[in-house]
Amino acid sequence: MSNQTAVTEFLLLGFSDIRELQILHFVVFLLLYLISLLGNLLIITAIALDRHLHTPMYFFLMNLSILDLGSISVTIPKSMASSLTNTRSISYSGCVAQVFLFFFFASADFALLTIMAYDRYVAICQPLHYETVMNRTACVQMATSAWITGILSSALHTGITFEISCGGNVVDQFFCEIPQLLNLACSDLYLIEVGFLIFSSFLGLSCFLFIIVSYVQIFKAVLRIPSKQGEHKAFSTCLPHLTVVSLFFSTAAFAYLKPTSSSTPRLNLIVAVLYSVLPPMMNPIIYSMRNKEIKGALSKQIGWRLFTKNKMSICLLR
Repeated sequence: MSNQTAVTEFLLLGFSDIRELQILHFVVFLLLYLISLLGNLLIITAIALDRHLHTPMYFFLMNLSILDLGSISVTIPKSMASSLTNTRSISYSGCVAQVFLFFFFASADFALLTIMAYDRYVAICQPLHYETVMNRTACVQMATSAWITGILSSALHTGITFEISCGGNVVDQFFCEIPQLLNLACSDLYLIEVGFLIFSSFLGLSCFLFIIVSYVQIFKAVLRIPSKQGEHKAFSTCLPHLTVVSLFFSTAAFAYLKPTSSSTPRLNLIVAVLYSVLPPMMNPIIYSMRNKEIKGALSKQIGWRLFTKNKMSICLLR
C-alpha cells in the first residue's frame, strides 16, 4: 500500500485458527472481563456510596478503578468479538481509537499511581499537614492533571504513529499496539515516534523512582511508630498500592524492554495479555483483600441490598 489513505482496515493477530480454541479464548476472556468489571464497579460503588470513604486516598482509588475499567474495555471486548465471529479485521478508525484510548488510560493510570504514592507519603510522613496539603481542591486538581496528562501524551503518540504507519496493515498483536504499528512505518519518521516512546519511558521510570523514594521515606517513618497497631495500619494502607505499582510496572516493563531478538508473535501476544488484562483485573482484588474499610463498605452495601430485597419480598407476600 503506497500511502496511509489506502489503508481502510488492519488485520490483528488471532489466538488460534481452530474453532474450538477460539471459543475457549472467548469464554476465558469473558470470565476475566466480568471479574474485572465486577471488581472495579464494586470499588467505585462502595466509595461513592459510603461517606466514610470520602477521603483523598479513596477518591484516587475510585479514579484508578474508572481508568482500569476503561483500559480493559478497550481491548478485551473487540478480541472476544473477533474470536466469536472468526474475523481478524479492525477498521482504520477503530484501530486509531484503540491506540488513543489504551495509551490514554495507561498513561493516566501511571500518573495517578504516582499521585497516590505522594498522598501516602504526606499522610504518614507529614500527618499534621495532611488536611492542608491534600484538601478537596488539591485532590481534584491532581486527579485532573493525571487525566489531562493521559490525553495529551496519547494524542501526541497516536498522531505520530498513524502519520508514519503506511507500510502494511497486518498487526502482530491482538489489539492495535504502538510498537507493532511502528513495524509498518514506511519512512524514517518512525525515529521520531521511537524518540517520543523513549522519552515517555524515561518519564515513566522517573515516576517509578519517585514512588520508590516515597516508599523508602514511608517505611522509615512507619518503623519509627511506637505502636504496633499504628504500624500495622500504616502498612495495610501502603502495601496494596505498592503491590499494584509493582504489578503494573513489571508487566509493562517486560513487554516493552524485552530484547527484540527473543520476541516472537506468540510471546508478544502472551505478554500483551499480562500487561493489558492482569493489572485491571487484580487491582480491585489487591485493594479489597487487605483493606478493612473497603471490605466493610462492600459488606454493608451488599447487606443493605439483600435486606431491601427481602423486605420487598415480604411486603409482596403480604
